[in-house]
Amino acid sequence: MKRLLTKFAAIILGVYGVTLRVTCRVHLHHDKRDEVTRKGYRYVFGTGHAYQIGGLVSADPGTGAMVSRSRDGGMVVPMLKWCGHVAIRGSSGTGKKGGGPALQALIKHVNAGNAAMLAFDGPRGPRGQVQRGFAMLASKTNSAVFFALALPSRRLILRKTWDRFQIPLPFSRIDVYFSEPLAIAPQETLEQFQGRLQLVWDELELRYDPSEASPTPKTNLLDQKSAA
Repeated sequence: MKRLLTKFAAIILGVYGVTLRVTCRVHLHHDKRDEVTRKGYRYVFGTGHAYQIGGLVSADPGTGAMVSRSRDGGMVVPMLKWCGHVAIRGSSGTGKKGGGPALQALIKHVNAGNAAMLAFDGPRGPRGQVQRGFAMLASKTNSAVFFALALPSRRLILRKTWDRFQIPLPFSRIDVYFSEPLAIAPQETLEQFQGRLQLVWDELELRYDPSEASPTPKTNLLDQKSAA
């Protein structure tokens, strides 16, 4: 019975994903992906776990996306496939859930010339905190890195979930805001790069979705920038 319910839920999610792709109007802002690819670079982009449905709806077909090996993750796979994406099972960490092998598979996918998207704070958070796996993906593929924040005009927010997960509604306008392309600098450690990525995401979310921006020990980054 559980298997049938899981399969039914997967079909519903698949239909939902296709419905979003057909009915939603996607508007891209500050998108420099074409510029990066014209220069011969690969790219990966990250988004918060809460924003990943909007990000996947607006991503190019063939984008690799990491999905948990859990039953819930299995339900998402049909939505990815029906939207033309490549599902790579596992988490961005390491250990029994297959994060290490999954991250290696995502690295291989990017090195073959494909784009990839990763929920940088998944699968368990803390919300909005850039995990080491995302910084490692960018470093190991020598790719340009973008953050993308997909903001639906109409959405449900599951406020009791750890990430305040967002569900875009059909016939929404989805505005996707990109950061500037980033890359690990010579002599920069992975931890330093991870910290720099964190600052960029914090500013992006604070600017475009301030009501959902994660509380951090840092002061208002936009005020800091203005003061500088």
